[in-house]
Amino acid sequence: MTGGGARGGVAGPAAGDAAGLRRVLDPPGVLPQAARRLDTDPRIRPDEVRVRVERLNLDAASYRQLHTAHGGDPDAIRREVLEIVAERGKMHNPVTGSGGMLVGVVEEAGPESPLGLRRGDRIATLVSLTLTPLAITDGLARWDGLSEQVPAEGHAILFARSIAAVLPDDLPVPLALSVMDVCGAPALTHRVVTRAAERLDAGGPPVQRLAAERAAVASAARRGGERAAGRPGPVVAVLGAAVKSGSMALAAARRADAGRTIGLVPTQAEEEALAATGLADRVVRADARDPVAVAAAIGEPADVTVVCVDVPGCEHGAILATAPGGTVVFFSMATSFPAAALGAEGLAADVTMLIGNGYVPGHAEMALGLVREVPEVRGLFTARVGADSAE
Repeated sequence: MTGGGARGGVAGPAAGDAAGLRRVLDPPGVLPQAARRLDTDPRIRPDEVRVRVERLNLDAASYRQLHTAHGGDPDAIRREVLEIVAERGKMHNPVTGSGGMLVGVVEEAGPESPLGLRRGDRIATLVSLTLTPLAITDGLARWDGLSEQVPAEGHAILFARSIAAVLPDDLPVPLALSVMDVCGAPALTHRVVTRAAERLDAGGPPVQRLAAERAAVASAARRGGERAAGRPGPVVAVLGAAVKSGSMALAAARRADAGRTIGLVPTQAEEEALAATGLADRVVRADARDPVAVAAAIGEPADVTVVCVDVPGCEHGAILATAPGGTVVFFSMATSFPAAALGAEGLAADVTMLIGNGYVPGHAEMALGLVREVPEVRGLFTARVGADSAE
């Protein structure tokens, strides 16, 4: 096996049961993501899967918040993660509202599980830790507290409507995990930019709304993204372009026939690193929290703006940098959606704003394909997380 196939369940009549409603302990009647506490009993129901945990990947916004709150003290960060999991039965940061994902080995799959997983499969979960029942048994003793990737022992439960991908054999586990953690970003970017390019080809105005399409994202990505000569493709700006999701969004935008790509970064070091890859046609530097500076750096407003910055306060800059009728895609879990909505209203900005919800059909296959086929993307991942270490 050389590819990681994503597998997910489809809700039947008992949609709440398929989504894990039976695992909610408090408060009653909500789905697992909104719950304060989940049941981590390792005994599975017929449609569930139990996974032996090997590694967690905390999402960037959550880890940054923990690191900042504890002044970078690794012991304090470790203690808080353990306290959250013990108290809530899941990794659900109460400040950021976000979690991450995990890698593990299937220990048992119920006979009615629709996920297609078998005992012994090494998988990455493609659903958030904020809705995944999780128990940690080793005290995170092997984690130094200094990175988002967390060696761990314990178990997790997947529901009928969960999503998981069998890990590929041709990529190191840390690299595959870090890629799958952000695999929704390139897939949705590809979809949005493709639609923008189609509208421009048809002679219409910039994109005003995202069509509800279920295209085969992975197969479209493998076209290679060759733009027809002279095509005035859409301008795509990525805020946080040197982070994992940002670099993949740039690569996906090019494959989706972007006319020009702009990568915005906060520091000279990231500017130099991104410029050296050639992933962006233009690299600019500004604090994404400074709306005027962002708009000035981007220059000509973008048809599509993708926000991958993992700090709060980047909503208004993204809106100012987007052309009337354009689209802003928010992938950061640090985004304040009230700030985005009210800010757009206050600026009289006619833009469509999308929440990057992390799932697009074919997203894992597309992301893994980009890492395999675009050395510059793999290089940025490796530089940020040391992900090419053998395991």
